[in-house]
Amino acid sequence: MADQRKEKSKMIVDVSPSLGTDYYQIEEFLTDEERAIRDKVRAFCDREVVPVINGYWEQGEFPFELIPKLAGLGIAGGTIEGYGCPGMSEIASGLVALEMARGDGSVNAFFGGHSWLAMGAIAMLGSEEQRERWLPQMARMEKIGAFALTEPGHSSDIAQALETRARRVGDGYVLDGQKRWVGNASFADVTVIWARDEEDHVGGYLVEKGTEGFSAEVIIGKMCERASWQTDVRLEGVRVPAEARLEHAERFKDTAKILGSARYLVAWEAVGHATAAYEAALTYAKERVQFGKPIASFQLIQNMLANMLAEMTSMQLMCYRLARLQEGGKMKPAMASLAKMYCAKKAKQVCADARDCMGGNGLLLEYHVARHLADMEAVYTYEGTDAIQSLIVGRDITGVQAFA
Repeated sequence: MADQRKEKSKMIVDVSPSLGTDYYQIEEFLTDEERAIRDKVRAFCDREVVPVINGYWEQGEFPFELIPKLAGLGIAGGTIEGYGCPGMSEIASGLVALEMARGDGSVNAFFGGHSWLAMGAIAMLGSEEQRERWLPQMARMEKIGAFALTEPGHSSDIAQALETRARRVGDGYVLDGQKRWVGNASFADVTVIWARDEEDHVGGYLVEKGTEGFSAEVIIGKMCERASWQTDVRLEGVRVPAEARLEHAERFKDTAKILGSARYLVAWEAVGHATAAYEAALTYAKERVQFGKPIASFQLIQNMLANMLAEMTSMQLMCYRLARLQEGGKMKPAMASLAKMYCAKKAKQVCADARDCMGGNGLLLEYHVARHLADMEAVYTYEGTDAIQSLIVGRDITGVQAFA
């Protein structure tokens, strides 16, 4: 099957990184270490991900073969320091998200659920014992994590609605409830479950693989990020020991810390999809001949490419500045919302324009843009749509809350 996937991917448009996508030369502001991390992830995606991912995406299969190869990059844990994690800069972490998404959105979704959310929750809110137990193994990707917050009837963290309950029973807790759109949970070794206790405090609970009463069913029929597995999770009398509760998670505000960090990385992710689509469209325009000459020589195509590049450049600058604010402890949640809102909307349009440049061929997986265009629907939706992000920003700039 793997050979068939590689065979199917022979007709691949050149997506060389040297296509002028860093038009304002942001690279000049990167450190040598940041460049090295970017180049390592880019090379990995071009070598290991792009040649095989279309087959997995089309069949809705998860590429388990890529996990040990991804582990070999040593990037899981991102900015987390110690515990075997790389402790990279915020810029480097953003570049990882960009390059991973430039390769494929499904692989990035898997990695984000594991590294940004599950590992991030344990690092930020866990006890020292919890960090020591889980983070080194998760950094090596010997153990895979999942993060379960969203519920079937409550998809927005703005509402802070959480019906999953945690009851104290003896020396532990019993969890009951449902979760939806939980990446990795069908095979994860540990899932961070968010629930309200009997005092209505919000806590995170580490539920290990094989715990009785925990089940995760893969959601089928997705039109995007088809090679990553999101699940419906059911918790029916799930018993966990008291030490499974994240020590420093007591309020929904604590949960929001994790979401804020992930939200700005989703903005970087959007830039990655746009970059892949632009590079593919530019390469195609130079090679596709119509009326005796490459379509890159036509005014309409050049206008589209120029506008795509302008949108990408603005997204890059926004993400770069936001990462520096994050490093200085100056990033507000609304700043991350503004970046996610803007980048997701613009990247979605860039992918659509790239598809348009390629005509009918843009609909085919072998030219890659169709996959990125479809996957942008997921990026546009998760961590809050642009409408929800606009309300967060609106509240910040007016001081008035416009949602219930």
